[in-house]
Amino acid sequence: MTQSIQIRNQTFILHPLRVAFWKENSMLLISDVHLGKVSHFRKFGAAVPQKVVLKNFQLLTEAVDFFHPETVCFLGDLFHSSLNNEWKLFEQWVSKTAAKIILVAGNHDIISPLKYEALHIQVVSEIQSNEFLLTHHPEEREGFFNFSGHIHPAVKLRGTGRQTLRLPCFFKSEHQMIMPAFGEFTGLHILKPSKSDEVFALTKEIVFQVELR
Repeated sequence: MTQSIQIRNQTFILHPLRVAFWKENSMLLISDVHLGKVSHFRKFGAAVPQKVVLKNFQLLTEAVDFFHPETVCFLGDLFHSSLNNEWKLFEQWVSKTAAKIILVAGNHDIISPLKYEALHIQVVSEIQSNEFLLTHHPEEREGFFNFSGHIHPAVKLRGTGRQTLRLPCFFKSEHQMIMPAFGEFTGLHILKPSKSDEVFALTKEIVFQVELR
């Protein structure tokens, strides 16, 4: 189940796949996929099943098929590190994706932009569109609402007893939305919201707004 929100008279649809769809721009926002990280673990002997390597690509396809965006915008850290076997899988995925693809480069994006340009992927440092600023690292810039990643945000929920649960989330403040990390094995960073923030937690099936106290 998705969650639709309004930001500065624009509609953004938050999906349990940890993506957001900017309806008016037909743009799918995805952050911190970290392709190649699983292969990196396997290379150094970690017992990670081969099928996990394919999981990110399957989920990317599912997100694109759900929204049919004109543009897919990755908000940094598309690849975890240098080239490995997952680049060929990425080439195959790109060849089957009709949408325009843009990469807002993050701190992990060390692969040459020429490799992306050969796939007709535009690599930029940021995007300004109307009153919105799309970056990898969270930024505050006067006049703009910022969509970013990098943090891998999560929220800790407490039950009526002492049980707790950590869930990835979309973390929204007055002028900023921090996207959840899309990729497998990316880790979570617990953020503590203030009363003025809005937190949209994720399970595999739903996005729901957390009641802040």
